[in-house]
Amino acid sequence: HLDAQATYTLAVMRSCFGRISGVARLTFVALHWPAYQQNLLGILWPLTSGYEPLGGLVVGALAAFFYGRARQLPFTATLDALTPGLILGFMVLSLADFLGGPGYGALTAVPWSISQYGTRRHPVQLYELLAGAFTLLVYWRLLDGRRYAGQMFLTAVTLYSATRLVLDAFRDNTWILSNGLHGWQLITFATMLLGLILLARHADVGIMKDEL
Repeated sequence: HLDAQATYTLAVMRSCFGRISGVARLTFVALHWPAYQQNLLGILWPLTSGYEPLGGLVVGALAAFFYGRARQLPFTATLDALTPGLILGFMVLSLADFLGGPGYGALTAVPWSISQYGTRRHPVQLYELLAGAFTLLVYWRLLDGRRYAGQMFLTAVTLYSATRLVLDAFRDNTWILSNGLHGWQLITFATMLLGLILLARHADVGIMKDEL
């Protein structure tokens, strides 16, 4: 069984550590260094907007992992407990991207398109929000019927990766590799495939051991 107080602390650390540590801000600065190299004060100036939440999420996740190991929390059960927060974190990223981030959708003439940079585009960030909401809905619907620790984490990550695999095709500024392939689609496809393999592997066993 999970230590409720320890799990709560873990969730708070994961959500706050990256932002408090300034990693989200530093990641943004690193990605937009030409805009700051002549104005170093702008990096620390509190009224300066701009951050890259993904960097904060990564550091927050690492902090949560090491805290969980130090408290000897069961790894897979803890992943299940933190899954809603993980999906919500990605939804916050999508919302921030929609409100003022660098991401934008592909050109389109669909009735629900939005105006960005003087053209009509897919509201891909809103698509991602809906994907996150759908994943959370499935999570809560299946929660009572889970058969082993880690099942809910695998299910949610696999489902969310599948939706992001499809939605990346609607992004106009997506990460494209030198060979023309979409970088994020490769990552989400690999994540989805690994999730499906692990779900199939444990389907008959009904148990997922803590291996970390």
